[in-house]
Amino acid sequence: MFQEGISQTAVKPTTHRKPRVTKNRRISISVTNALLGILLPVILLIIWEAAGALNMLNPILLPAPSDIMGELISLTRSGELASNFGISAYRALLGFLLGGGLGLAAGVWVGFSYRAERLVDPSLQMLRTLPHLAIAPLFILWFGFGETSKILLIAKGSFFPLYVNTFLGIRSVDGKLFDVARVLQFSRWDMITKLIIPASLPNIFLGIRLSIGVAWLGLVVAEMMGSSSGIGYLINDARSFSLTTVVFSGIIVFALIGKGSDSLVRWLERRTLKWQDSYRGGGPS
Repeated sequence: MFQEGISQTAVKPTTHRKPRVTKNRRISISVTNALLGILLPVILLIIWEAAGALNMLNPILLPAPSDIMGELISLTRSGELASNFGISAYRALLGFLLGGGLGLAAGVWVGFSYRAERLVDPSLQMLRTLPHLAIAPLFILWFGFGETSKILLIAKGSFFPLYVNTFLGIRSVDGKLFDVARVLQFSRWDMITKLIIPASLPNIFLGIRLSIGVAWLGLVVAEMMGSSSGIGYLINDARSFSLTTVVFSGIIVFALIGKGSDSLVRWLERRTLKWQDSYRGGGPS
């Protein structure tokens, strides 16, 4: 019996616990990642500012970062930047909700139906390749210079990334999962809500990120083609008078709000997809 007990002890499997990351270490990793993210832009800004201070740049074509920052502060204090940004944000948000919502619905419909794919997808893929600049004059002819043409142009761009990624997300679900669902006797509603939608969420979030980016691109095109307000109008008007610092100020606003909206979606994605165990690259993350 003694030997039997020894043998049972010897063959007892050992459990390997995954090392827990402490809160301080997580904060340290986050700070390190943030510093790495801003390292390259800071180096470029230092070189750019030094070149401007040494009169190596034409201030009309490429003003120094300090001059651009001064212009940005001036526009903020006068309220001109805030008012134009509010109008642009309203247009981008409304266009994204309209186009992205329709793209999500169409992607779900086509993803679930082979007949709908054969009927709708070829035409949508053809329309997807049409550039904004080619469509914008037509929208102006049809809907005029008002808000309708701008919002529809933004919606057109926001539609396709969400449509394509939702469709691909649904069609990329592993077929073996459906066999498991049939064994568990899932209803069609359970199969959609507990299997297909969760499995396609990574693609859907990618589509949302791309749609938001395209919405800002469409906004720039819409406001530059014909508008009397908005950040795009501010940039176009400044270009006419060679006010390069104002042009750069508008570009910085677009870059910051674009990065901010993308980071917000990525944060929501991480919160929603905690169950996903995917490769995050080598080293700490």
